Amino acid sequence: MELQGQGFKLRNWKLEDIESLQKHADNPNISCFLWDRFPNPYTKDDAIKWTALMLKQNPLVNFAIDINGEAVGAISLEPRPDVYAKAPLLGYWLSESFWGRGIMPRAIKLVTNYAFTSLGAIRVQAIVFGNNPQSMRVLEKAGFTKEGVLRNNVIKNGVVLDEHVYGMLKG
Repeated sequence: MELQGQGFKLRNWKLEDIESLQKHADNPNISCFLWDRFPNPYTKDDAIKWTALMLKQNPLVNFAIDINGEAVGAISLEPRPDVYAKAPLLGYWLSESFWGRGIMPRAIKLVTNYAFTSLGAIRVQAIVFGNNPQSMRVLEKAGFTKEGVLRNNVIKNGVVLDEHVYGMLKG
């Protein structure tokens, strides 16, 4: 499966992505804004394990961001259980070498539309750490609305941070 964007595409992960994934993900300027489950440093072994896991997806909810045939980031719709089943959690990262080019707002729009049209979502939610105003702006450019701030809700690298909650509703 592939979602075509302007200057990029969102596609399923492939074994051939391992080298590219490791190269672009191994960056503390990326991991500092993501949950601790995202490794830092990001090793080749991490890339191998991740890619193997992604090959088993059904339905496809985690996409490689492909620019010129190379996986340079990821965007996902993390399914949530129970009463949140129709409200996946959006997550994303992009290689620092591609920041500031407008890629991520366009990718978010594509994957959010996919959530509404193909996955039956009624809402897509995103959470941003308080130290990442750039990601907040990306979400706003993609049409998301800030719905609240959970004060002192996370600890990342020993720092207590607020968590900003963004959402987009279907229709």
